[in-house]
Amino acid sequence: MTCELCERDVEKLTIHHLIPRQKKGHHGPKINICSACHRQIHTLFDNTRLAQELNSREKLINEAQMQKFIKWVKKQDPNRKVKVHRKA
Repeated sequence: MTCELCERDVEKLTIHHLIPRQKKGHHGPKINICSACHRQIHTLFDNTRLAQELNSREKLINEAQMQKFIKWVKKQDPNRKVKVHRKA
């Protein structure tokens, strides 16, 4: 299965709600992403920013911090758990 953000082939994908469930996104658009990308998104951004500014795949991919992470994670073994970069 391929992550919709980093495009790595991984064994298992997680569902990311583009509008967080906390912000009434239960039935909204979703993307299938690897756990590393999912953890990184929720480490970097709060639900308000995700709902208002980063509510599409394209917006997430084009966000500067995510671009840096995606570039790095693409080089990592998809079968190993990777550490996410914490908020500064």
